[in-house]
Amino acid sequence: MQLLDTLNRPLRDLRISVTDRCNFRCVYCMPKEIFGSDYQFLSRDEILTFEDIERLARIFVTHGVSKIRLTGGEPLVRRDLHLLISMLSKIPDLDLTLTTNGALLAKQARALKDAGLKRVTVSLDSLDNEIFQAMNDVDFPVEKVLEGMDVAAEVGLLPIKVNMVVKRGLNESSVLPMARYFREKGYILRFIEYMDVGHSNGWRMDDVVPAAEIVKMINAEMPLEPVDPNYKGEVAERWRYKDGSGEIGVVASVTQAFCSTCNRARLSAEGKLYTCLFAVKGHDFRELIRNGATDDEISQEIARVWGKRGDRYSELRSENTMSLPKVEMSHIGG
Repeated sequence: MQLLDTLNRPLRDLRISVTDRCNFRCVYCMPKEIFGSDYQFLSRDEILTFEDIERLARIFVTHGVSKIRLTGGEPLVRRDLHLLISMLSKIPDLDLTLTTNGALLAKQARALKDAGLKRVTVSLDSLDNEIFQAMNDVDFPVEKVLEGMDVAAEVGLLPIKVNMVVKRGLNESSVLPMARYFREKGYILRFIEYMDVGHSNGWRMDDVVPAAEIVKMINAEMPLEPVDPNYKGEVAERWRYKDGSGEIGVVASVTQAFCSTCNRARLSAEGKLYTCLFAVKGHDFRELIRNGATDDEISQEIARVWGKRGDRYSELRSENTMSLPKVEMSHIGG
């Protein structure tokens, strides 16, 4: 049964956070001042089991979900993640993918592919080690992330997509070097406007490098032309190089809101369903599971939650909305 929310948007895309933990402390996501050594992450018994996740995924698919992306935190720090992927890959007609910071990708790529993962997206904000290490704040070298991408490509986790969050004054100088490098590699690079998710990253509008500025910058050196979306509701605006050497994408959720076509839901590691990246609260499905709810009861709750959905935060963004107690991006996978 296809679900529609109050704005007639279907439910197609489910992002599942498998852990709230991460081995990076990126300044725009999990700044060390907040997520320090004494930060209390979720305990093992608080997060969904693989069996819980697989059960919920199957029920979501009956409501029209055709794509599941595993996120975190950093999903590859969740022990034996390949076992979950093996379970999810058995669900028919499901596009199963994963977003990672790439730190552990070289070691796990083969096991992930063998388990049934189809492709990966890697977050990388600069090729310059000084800039990259300033952003990940754990002195992790960019070469190890690039190695992970190459191993993933070798085992067939294709196409490789690369997400770059651009923050003014920090890494906008890396836009052109990133475009040049990944154009040569044949990986799809996507530039993401710095967003006001949660409250820990100290977001300011002045820190946003607009997508239009990024496209103009690249187009001046490597001419671009627009490309139609792959599907309705695709968040990245696509551009291809006029010489046929590949494409880039820009995610302009601050300057060009795409709320009207948003078909995503997000399930946090402890089983709360969020109907918007900028949500104030989630809906507890772990409690339903642990209280013995049947599949039909869970299905009805999914339908109820999505049927009441009216989120369009980016279209309404203002000084008032920015002060709302939004959930942190690291908690629901971005």
